[in-house]
Amino acid sequence: MEPLTPVSRQVTYDAIETAAGDAGLIIMGAQHPRVSEAKELNGGTLILLGAGQEFWPTLQKSPEWQDRTANPVDRWSDRVVSSLANRFGATVHFPFGGPPYTPFIDWALKSGRAFLSPVGAMVHDTVGMMISYRGALHFPQEFDIPVTTVSSPCDGCPAPCTTACPVGALNAETFYKLDTCHAYLDTDDGHPCMTNGCAARLACPVSVAFNRDPAQTAHHMKAFHPS
Repeated sequence: MEPLTPVSRQVTYDAIETAAGDAGLIIMGAQHPRVSEAKELNGGTLILLGAGQEFWPTLQKSPEWQDRTANPVDRWSDRVVSSLANRFGATVHFPFGGPPYTPFIDWALKSGRAFLSPVGAMVHDTVGMMISYRGALHFPQEFDIPVTTVSSPCDGCPAPCTTACPVGALNAETFYKLDTCHAYLDTDDGHPCMTNGCAARLACPVSVAFNRDPAQTAHHMKAFHPS
């Protein structure tokens, strides 16, 4: 992707959304930290960026993917989100690279578009439980952002996520048994989870509607559970 050309510091939500979309990202939440009381931030406007439908094909064409070295997703995110920050005059933050880690979970929940699911994992209003935040832009100024009126997609949902995991690693009582999950993924029976993705996350109706590319999910599973 060609470097972004600096533009005016007169920033609007629509301009950021368009530029993010051109780069293969979507806005997954926006807030004024003065109002939301987002951790570690004072004032301004915070925009959360994540992987949408165009992220995976965009990544695969990138130098970070094609050089076949480690951490292509994080390296791509660093370059692309940093470029957007430079273009619009924002401070850039990432959910990776710690410790210490940026409080992305707090920021996501306070955006009004991410919620805690019955199994404890976050669920987003448009991508479901297939969440992949790639970075955030924090602007010193407050500017207009959409009013968030969505409710949790879990409201009224029969919660298939609570029973989908073959070994109960994600459940409504103990939430996440990490050791149980990893042990299962080491078995032949765990192969479908490695290639198709976490059964509990995929059971979410919003995840199903989002229809993420299975190859993208398999890549994230391999990063989560290296062979």
